[in-house]
Amino acid sequence: MAKLKTGRHTSALKEARKSLGRKEHNKVIHSKIRTLIKKVEDAAAKKDSDGAKNLLKTVFSELDKAARKNILHSNNAANQKSRLSKLVKSIAA
Repeated sequence: MAKLKTGRHTSALKEARKSLGRKEHNKVIHSKIRTLIKKVEDAAAKKDSDGAKNLLKTVFSELDKAARKNILHSNNAANQKSRLSKLVKSIAA
């Protein structure tokens, strides 16, 4: 494709389209993580330590994947993991 009459380059337009796709993908992952975190917190509120521990493994996995792919900052993922661990540990005791 040639340069457009408006002066914008096609590569910039393509990059804008790609960024919209990435935004949607990242939004799905953020939503999934938030939902899992809420489930862990609900299980902790109900004093269901076994359920919370099982969910915690899933949340850790998702947080690690998101951090590895730079969807979340690695420190953010670590802070979330620490907070949830402390919460689950408090109900187990």
